[in-house]
Amino acid sequence: MTIQVAIVEDNKFIRTTLQDVVSSSESLHCRAIFEDAESFSAQFMDLNLDVVLMDLNLPGNSGIQTVARLKSRKPEVHFLMCSISDDSISIFDSLSAGATGYLLKNESASYIIRAIIDVKNGGAPMSRNVSRQVVESFQKRKANTSVLELLNPREWEIITLLDKGFRYKEIADKLFLSFETVRTYVRNIYEKLEVHSRTDALNKVFQKN
Repeated sequence: MTIQVAIVEDNKFIRTTLQDVVSSSESLHCRAIFEDAESFSAQFMDLNLDVVLMDLNLPGNSGIQTVARLKSRKPEVHFLMCSISDDSISIFDSLSAGATGYLLKNESASYIIRAIIDVKNGGAPMSRNVSRQVVESFQKRKANTSVLELLNPREWEIITLLDKGFRYKEIADKLFLSFETVRTYVRNIYEKLEVHSRTDALNKVFQKN
């Protein structure tokens, strides 16, 4: 079965290049192309898609914001983030938002095609430099698994953002929640962990090797 692909990219040259890459494979079909997140979001629910190649930095809403907002509406659609950046913050934010993979834009056409097919078949493709960043991040700090079991997915998402230094308002904006909702989540996290501060919570959840 042909994999249905959408491309969201504001750079005309890169957009055309990605379209040519997708069209060159008999296994893929380029269903739609968008220059910005807003036009893509407006049509997302009406499109029959399997994979979205999502630019990280877009005018208006970013790729990360768009994935965070749309992934839950169609969980079966896989988002592959495409970026020139391999910094750990961009990678972490993309995966936390719901992206299934992360590709650098300088990858070869054959690599991009394999990544699209891989993500459709249950994989989580990442460029080599990106994979190294993820591995190094986990090697530096790992979660206390016994404590992790106490938290639900949303609480875990919030605790990781707290660990990165985000304030409540910033977390609310990033996760499209109200300020009070974030405060409630944090109170519940403190109660579950039996702590009274951000520092104590992070020390209990994360442990250095």
